[in-house]
Amino acid sequence: MSSLTDLLLLGQGSDLNSERGVSCTGELPEPSDPKLVERATIARAALGARAMVLGHHYQRDEVIAFADITGDSFKLAQAAADNSSAEFIFFCGVHFMAESADILTSDRQKVILPDLAAGCSMADMATAQQVADAWKVFEELGIATSTIPVTYMNSSAAIKSFTGFNGGTVCTSSNAERAMRWAFEKGERVFFLPDQHLGRNTAVLKLGLTLDDCIVWNPWKPRGGLTDAELRSAKVILWRGHCSVHGRFSVDNVKEIRARIPNVSVLVHPECQHDVVKSADVVGSTEMIIRTVSEAPAGSSWAVGTELNLVKRLAAKNPDKEVVFLDKTVCYCSTMNRIDLPHLVWAMESLVEGRLVNEIRVEREMASHARVALDRMLALP
Repeated sequence: MSSLTDLLLLGQGSDLNSERGVSCTGELPEPSDPKLVERATIARAALGARAMVLGHHYQRDEVIAFADITGDSFKLAQAAADNSSAEFIFFCGVHFMAESADILTSDRQKVILPDLAAGCSMADMATAQQVADAWKVFEELGIATSTIPVTYMNSSAAIKSFTGFNGGTVCTSSNAERAMRWAFEKGERVFFLPDQHLGRNTAVLKLGLTLDDCIVWNPWKPRGGLTDAELRSAKVILWRGHCSVHGRFSVDNVKEIRARIPNVSVLVHPECQHDVVKSADVVGSTEMIIRTVSEAPAGSSWAVGTELNLVKRLAAKNPDKEVVFLDKTVCYCSTMNRIDLPHLVWAMESLVEGRLVNEIRVEREMASHARVALDRMLALP
């Protein structure tokens, strides 16, 4: 079993208890190769309609240039499922996204993650064993039957499977309110994982609960660091997880940007901390952020609290507006950025040569329960 001190060297081994896993057989093209774009173009043309390239909004521009579709994680997974004629799906996102695509696509479709090191720190904050241990405590206290798990899309297939098996649903940042309301119709409390900030913001700002109604389960402390009384009385049990990008924005960032840019509108993602969300002018999912800026009047100013690749792309596509990153410090999604053009070229050229690399496959029983949770989300009123 892996310990906290275990280190994974690039290209060597994998950690089966988390999303971290690295494997890259063969030679990667050099990033400086002047023919890299040409090689990508040739490989993509050779694969034709047999393949589909999906690019997440946070992906770097050099990869987005070859994407057939861009979008958030669930939109891309659905797009792969809808395109049943595409035998090979190159998912230029992170590991949990590729897992979701594998769950939703047919058995004949193969999902490829160009770099298996492209994980998600938030998803890694909730392992299957940790969540199972928490649920055992709920069972001991007799509250498991009245607790409905709701897991954010940004979670591993194992956590989605746990959620489906225990009567819960998946949610996205755009439908978290509907998912939580549905859960309260089914039970007395919600077990929200892995993003504490999205869960707290939804419970307090959308459902009208109080901060005291929400408690945080810390998987690194005995019994989550909570008393039995706290667990029994809580309305929402939040997992102690967060997004490494959105979690870094602060109220000081908001104050500084308002002082620097007159009449600026602050637009943030609901994965941001509660105080940041309360101090913003507009809060919304990635798709809503894109739509808000795109539809804003010319001459308006926007400070956007989300991943930097997306903010830079929004600024480039909206030259009639001032679009800036909320934080002065540069912060990309480091794991998303592991997928670059050399990895995409390597994966596509390998397939052209008849070698399928970095296929993402979710175990059948796990996928079955995860699909139940995803289907419940699709059926939300």
